[in-house]
Amino acid sequence: MRKKIAIVEDDKAIAQMYKFKLENEGFEVDTASNGHDGFELVKNRKPHLVLLDLRMPHMNGDEMLERMRATEWGKNISVVITANINRSHAPWRLDLLDFDRYIIKAHHTPKQIFEIIKEILSSTYHTTSTDNQV
Repeated sequence: MRKKIAIVEDDKAIAQMYKFKLENEGFEVDTASNGHDGFELVKNRKPHLVLLDLRMPHMNGDEMLERMRATEWGKNISVVITANINRSHAPWRLDLLDFDRYIIKAHHTPKQIFEIIKEILSSTYHTTSTDNQV
């Protein structure tokens, strides 16, 4: 069974770049370009992992993650936060939410993102936001 990944990213070029790389690596990938559509995508598709941009229109990534974690279906999905701001400048509510990694997009190639996703999906445990910062 192919692992499902949802990419929630408002920059279409970045979303397509990640999608292309992940599909070439054998993942089933869906995309959404804002937090509202991303929430619905995750709700309906129940992916194994969400690559979630932090700053987006209609609903920011932190709000989407908070809403997702409040549901039965969304509380255990792996999440990688992607942003172009340092973790110290991210919204405070992230400190209260469970996610696997915080990645600064400008510091990681698509190949590195793929390696992080592969590591998370092969992991047998789910860590908290305070444990992993890349």
